[in-house]
Amino acid sequence: MGPGLLESVYQQCMEEELRLRECPVEGQYRVPLQYKGLPLGDDLKIDLFFPDRLVVELKAVERLHPVHEAQLLTYLRLSQVHVGLLINFNVPTLVSGLKRMVV
Repeated sequence: MGPGLLESVYQQCMEEELRLRECPVEGQYRVPLQYKGLPLGDDLKIDLFFPDRLVVELKAVERLHPVHEAQLLTYLRLSQVHVGLLINFNVPTLVSGLKRMVV
């Protein structure tokens, strides 16, 4: 689709492409938030979740910042998954917008 669109558009396109390829993915996967064992009410939403395998966080920003990496690391910890991808679609070539993280 190229750079310049909203994150939600890339989210929908990625989900559709993965479903067409029969990849087991859950979009906007909800992770319950708790503090000291008490539910906080709001859930985190992981953009693309491949159960027990991969967390994908999508962005459409001018450049990735450390807070985006911290967000992905938190999602990895809370979902108990060890591998994540941070994908920024607002780049001339997609490969320059990819960051793989392992915990």
